[in-house]
Amino acid sequence: MAAGLADAPPVLVGFAEPNPAGTGRPLFNAAALLREGEVRETFRKTSVSGVFDEYRYFEPAAENPRVLRLGERTVGVSIGEEILWGGEVPDAIVNLAASPFAAGRQRLREEALSGLAKEYGAAIVSANLVGGNDDLVFDGRSTVFSADGTLVARGAAFAEDVVTVDLARPAPQAVAPDDRDPESEIWRALVLGTRDYVRKCGFTSVHLGLSGGIDSSLVAAVAARALGPENVLGVLLPSPHTSAESIEDARKLGENLGIRVRCIPIAPMMEAFDGALADVFTGLAPDITEENLQARIRATVLMALSNKFGSMLLSTGNKSEAAVGYCTLYGDAAGGLSVIGDVPKGMVYRIARWLNAKEPVVPERVLNKPPSAELRPGQTDQEVLPPYDLLDAILHRHIDCFESPGEIIAAGYPEETVREVAGMVERSEFKRRQSPPGIRVTGRAFGPDWHMPIAAKPWWR
Repeated sequence: MAAGLADAPPVLVGFAEPNPAGTGRPLFNAAALLREGEVRETFRKTSVSGVFDEYRYFEPAAENPRVLRLGERTVGVSIGEEILWGGEVPDAIVNLAASPFAAGRQRLREEALSGLAKEYGAAIVSANLVGGNDDLVFDGRSTVFSADGTLVARGAAFAEDVVTVDLARPAPQAVAPDDRDPESEIWRALVLGTRDYVRKCGFTSVHLGLSGGIDSSLVAAVAARALGPENVLGVLLPSPHTSAESIEDARKLGENLGIRVRCIPIAPMMEAFDGALADVFTGLAPDITEENLQARIRATVLMALSNKFGSMLLSTGNKSEAAVGYCTLYGDAAGGLSVIGDVPKGMVYRIARWLNAKEPVVPERVLNKPPSAELRPGQTDQEVLPPYDLLDAILHRHIDCFESPGEIIAAGYPEETVREVAGMVERSEFKRRQSPPGIRVTGRAFGPDWHMPIAAKPWWR
């Protein structure tokens, strides 16, 4: 026994336990009971889920969920979805959980846990992971429910917390306030996810292209909050098509956030490319080719800064654009992390307005001007895309709700627009497959949640 630990309370700790059998998968998903400085018991998960690809690494254990005795109480130990208890019900069930965040999910979690507590007639203690891991954010908000389903305690959201609960008192004791407005939830998830992703990848600073638009404005705000404004560089890359207002708005945003701002005009590089390609393009009118070149020139400059200064480049594309391919491969899609890649365009605006209601951050003109990539004079997004409120509604039904174009049309949406959007989603899979990982905040994000073949007839045809 370690010195000074005789009176320490017992602790349950989740860990990956090596499988000593030499057969099967190399690990068990396990929890250890630490008592008096030593491992007293080990509990192994008996089933593996596909949500985190557990089946690739973890061997399911043969024994059923186990019960330990602490004083006069019996405590069941469960890992993940094994909170669905079988056999004799103990006085309390402790669940070691890693339930990832999605907007609105906490209400569903608490309703389910409350119902299980009442069904089993046992207190339930659910300790949820907190932190960012690649595309997933774990939001904490650990909870305790009494045997009658009453919420007794709730830990902090998106932050580590220690909560002490007396299970002999089945009344609310330590219920942390929990703001579940979608804008607030998603903002906190983006901040936590960005902070942990950047730091766990070994970076201390980030940079991004500042266009004077809404998307880069929100990404800059997230980065400044996550990493500190002193560790964020906003890079203005104006072309001859960039409006003076966009440059002013980008600089104003930088001032509001307190981040560093640099300006690197790309006109000389555009002229060099035009000259190099003049012969092969002779007789051909300018088109999307030249527009994409601008985005790729900007990406080249931004990646050069990443290489030279050891800073991570943040991509600024949103989910609506990624869904329909309104982005340039190896251009604005480049980066180490797509911060708002799972945030629909409409929600980008709502979060920005929510931020401004607390403290003016995003210049008002950014919120009101028509969105534009400014790759040619007078360009606006709505020249090639439906209005974003309509686009987001169609994409939600198609991506999150698994509805076919026929079902969406039957719900009252314009047929031509629905089929056009569904076709763009289908044709853009190759772009999404090559995009940086994004922070998941919705029920179904591109990436692990979206396994679609690139070269195939879509399921809805």
